[in-house]
Amino acid sequence: MPNRILAPLVALILWSFVMLAWLYATRILAVRRQGIQFDPRRQLPGEFHAQLPAQVRWKADNFNNLMEQPTLFYAVTLAIALLGGGETFDVILTWLYVALRVVHSLVQALINVIMVRFAFFIAASLVLLALSIRAALLVFR
Repeated sequence: MPNRILAPLVALILWSFVMLAWLYATRILAVRRQGIQFDPRRQLPGEFHAQLPAQVRWKADNFNNLMEQPTLFYAVTLAIALLGGGETFDVILTWLYVALRVVHSLVQALINVIMVRFAFFIAASLVLLALSIRAALLVFR
């Protein structure tokens, strides 16, 4: 039977693809509605990004966020699984991290209130720290 700790890892990967689809759906719609033109030979990518409405940019910003700190989550989760961890406490922590990142995504993509988003980011970071300590205990036991 596969290690139960891998399910949240796969769930967060799939969530990243949900955000990717949402970002492209909103971006394509905005480009068509506003008739935005982009010529990469004459414009910088930031100029294209600046032409998009803020609500559209938020989805792209969140997708980029999902390519940053969660990479540590993937590594730590795999380390715990490979080192024989993945007990109930580890699984709860990994699902909690995923839940916090999904809520963070929804806050950023829909309302983007910085302090609310930051609270979820910090909470997720603390969970990731706990998982990292758990992995360190397994490595150095």
